[in-house]
Amino acid sequence: MPATAVREARQADGAFLADMVVEAANWRPGAHRPRHELLAGEDYLRYLAGWMRPVDAGVIAEAPGGEPVGAAWYRMFPRTEPGFGYVGTGVPELMIGVRPLWRSHGVGRILIHALCEQARAQGYGRISLSVERGNFAATLYRSEGFAVTQAGIGRDTMVKRLP
Repeated sequence: MPATAVREARQADGAFLADMVVEAANWRPGAHRPRHELLAGEDYLRYLAGWMRPVDAGVIAEAPGGEPVGAAWYRMFPRTEPGFGYVGTGVPELMIGVRPLWRSHGVGRILIHALCEQARAQGYGRISLSVERGNFAATLYRSEGFAVTQAGIGRDTMVKRLP
């Protein structure tokens, strides 16, 4: 795969972020959930609704021709409306998605590095995410310093300290 460039996400990237939510939710081969079904539910819509709020941040990976191939972004959620990977007030929750053709080529790692750097620059001390058990991405997260802090039903919440 050719090298990818990373840029900061913009408000206009909302539709692509929706594509990446669908990719992230459909990581399991043979268990495809339709886009309209995923995005109609509160569980996934919370990661997109009102993008880009003042506390939202993200990065987009692009192929050499400028086509977006992956995204990582974070949002803050209140205790009363937590995301899958909520660990507490003041800890942004990361969401990441990469187009299937670009998986296992370092795009996810590049996105995590760039987003964690953004979070660190914004003064955050930790960042969290949620990963379903069996998802191959958990290996990437562990290698990038994320550790399981809460085991849920079928999924784990992971946190990374941002020194």
